Amino acid sequence: MKVELNEALTKLSLKNATFLSVFNHGTLAVEIYKPDQIDYQKPHTRDEVYVIISGSGTFYNNGLNTTFSSGDFLFVKAGHVHRFENFTEDFATWVIFYGPEGGETE
Repeated sequence: MKVELNEALTKLSLKNATFLSVFNHGTLAVEIYKPDQIDYQKPHTRDEVYVIISGSGTFYNNGLNTTFSSGDFLFVKAGHVHRFENFTEDFATWVIFYGPEGGETE
C-alpha cells in the first residue's frame, strides 16, 4: 500500500478540512494534517506520532515547547495536551495513531 503525498494534500484541500484519514489497518490510523494558522486539536485517546512533511514552528507537548522542521519526528502520549504553534504557512504533517485506547503501558 502506498499513500502519495501530493494526492493526499490535494484530497485534503478539496475536502476543505484540516485533516484527512489516508490509511487504516488494525490499531494503526494515518492522517495528513494541515491546520490553518491555529491548531485547535485536543488530547487524543491513543498514542500518536507526527512526521513533519513541510514547514517549521514550535510544538507544545505536555508542558514542554520544542522547535520543529521538515523531517522531524514527534511523539505524544495518549491524553497529553499538545499543539503546533507559530507554524509557517506551508506546515503539513503525517499523523500516526496506534495502539490501545489509553496508550501503551511501556
